[in-house]
Amino acid sequence: MLRIVVVSALLLWSCNPKAQDSPKTDELQVEFSLPKKLKEVSGIALSQDKKTIWAIEDQGNKNVVYGLDMQGNLLKDVLVENAENNDWEDITKDTQGNIYLGDFGNNDNNRQNLSILKLDLKTPSQATTKVIQTTKFHYEGQTEFPPKKSNWLYDCEAFVEMDGNFYLFTKNRSKGFDGTFLVFKIPNKEGDFEAMLIGKLKLNGKYSDAAITSATINSTKDKIVLLNHKNIHVLSGFTANDFSTAKIQKISLNHNSQKEAVVFLDDKTLLIADEKDKDTGGNIYKFNLR
Repeated sequence: MLRIVVVSALLLWSCNPKAQDSPKTDELQVEFSLPKKLKEVSGIALSQDKKTIWAIEDQGNKNVVYGLDMQGNLLKDVLVENAENNDWEDITKDTQGNIYLGDFGNNDNNRQNLSILKLDLKTPSQATTKVIQTTKFHYEGQTEFPPKKSNWLYDCEAFVEMDGNFYLFTKNRSKGFDGTFLVFKIPNKEGDFEAMLIGKLKLNGKYSDAAITSATINSTKDKIVLLNHKNIHVLSGFTANDFSTAKIQKISLNHNSQKEAVVFLDDKTLLIADEKDKDTGGNIYKFNLR
């Protein structure tokens, strides 16, 4: 009888096509503390050989990409010679190992100089790097800068690269926050583009549960993890041109801090970084997906 009940419960849980709440997990495992100069980390990415963590900071900080080894030691401050840090909010790479900066932080939903920057960044021995491709864009549907506060859906802190396109997941800053976010698609090319709206989805919870701060994609390109302060959300069931029917699995981290960066270490393991506060944060954590 017990066996039948357990199987039935598992079937009931798996049939929920939308947001699924997973059981609580163990606390995050601290891998190492970030260097003191990285107080406002906003994104992390792994080098192609997985020996270097590239980290950035957001608005008000230097136009520098920081190279760390896998023990958290600072290897190099790599200056981006021909770019300003307007508001770098995430960093990602493609399958060839090319590195991209998301200069699309837009807290007040009024920016009209949004861009994604491709860097000539290969090794942490570099003292400098340059932007070798600039993808400028504006959002489909945004006609006011800023729009009414009830429609502040055009900030962004999270993106991934997949098969020659960028996918952006917006951060809801609307008055009356309800967890809604938008998914946009932009070609990975030099030029000025309208970001195509390919999904409007909703996460459950308040701001710290559901405001998206970073994203990462697995190697098989069938799962995207979205980060916020308390949870991760795993997206699946999406297609290249449609995220509207994506399934969302919510996983509690049992830990509340200003988490701003996530990357797949391997397809079952995440690295997560948070900002340094007075008493908490400033760490890289390891989290095992079950």
